[in-house]
Amino acid sequence: MKEHSKHLVPGLVILVFGVAAPFLFPNYVFQFAILWLMITFALTWDTMGGQMGYNSLGNIVFFGVGMYVSALIQVGLYYDIGDYTAAYGAIKVDYTMEQYFTGLILGLIAAGLFAVVVAVAFGSIVFGLRGPYFAIGTLGVALAAGELIGAWDWVGAGSGISMPVYPGDPDDRALLYYFLLFVLGVATFLFLMCLYSTRFGLAINAIRDDEEKAEAMGIHTKRHKTVAWSISAFFLGISGGVFGNMAGFIEPLEVAFPTVTFGIFMVVMSLLGGKGTLWGPVLGATLFHIVKEVTWTQLLGWQWVVLGLLIIINVVFFQQGIIGWAQDKWPERFGIVVEEDAGGLTDQETAEVLTGKGAG
Repeated sequence: MKEHSKHLVPGLVILVFGVAAPFLFPNYVFQFAILWLMITFALTWDTMGGQMGYNSLGNIVFFGVGMYVSALIQVGLYYDIGDYTAAYGAIKVDYTMEQYFTGLILGLIAAGLFAVVVAVAFGSIVFGLRGPYFAIGTLGVALAAGELIGAWDWVGAGSGISMPVYPGDPDDRALLYYFLLFVLGVATFLFLMCLYSTRFGLAINAIRDDEEKAEAMGIHTKRHKTVAWSISAFFLGISGGVFGNMAGFIEPLEVAFPTVTFGIFMVVMSLLGGKGTLWGPVLGATLFHIVKEVTWTQLLGWQWVVLGLLIIINVVFFQQGIIGWAQDKWPERFGIVVEEDAGGLTDQETAEVLTGKGAG
């Protein structure tokens, strides 16, 4: 309870802002919706990369899978998918409000569940790899997924799929998808906050610190890795379904499986804020999204240069991220107690004396 209470004030501030943002800034509803998507990205990547030490470059697979599963459910409930996606022209489509929301709800549920199935199957293959081999292996699967979907005619191949049109007012549609991403981001944060405070959280941290010792202590490492990845996949799958509907059109390489953009962004955001911390991914996603939106608007043509510089500064000067840097600088503000040894020296001072750096 004490652990959760320290998150109460910042959490309430974010909740109030999240509810009020689309009404206070009606011209930026889409941008705020993407912010919550970025927060979900960073939080779910950190479950593997930060809390467990498995740096995946393929989490975007679950996002794309969820997007396509949701689309196929929404279309397949009422129309033949092959005819709907045929290159010779889409059939006449007319959704009622009831049909639209029935398809959307079932599609999002299926997106999350099927992403979990993919995570279990995917994990059974790649969890035999570690370190850079795991990162490259997951990246290869992510790149292959987009190409495979792009060659599958039944789901529209490279031509993509036009999503069902919302049968109501466009402003209501914008608010609908904003609040879906807002609720998803908050739910992801709350779920992970509770998860990390359990024995499961301690177990995945043990895997990060030393997997062999964790196994020797009786921790079923593969099971914990599979569960952690499945949790990430569930939230990413739902986010893919929501984003696909919000975009209105999906295609394999740029929308569903954008490995070189969204796939890299989720890693950078977690590193920027401080991986392995609860609030680090939230802070990193927020700062990264602000920089991205400003550069895309004010420095068009130089936006990738600015983002590249941000990554370099992060990696060179703030490897532990903003939260990690702040914890090192002001440990007492984060409840970190620096113990003194019998001689009244801190651990760091003792190390300096032993190495000769603190002599004199």
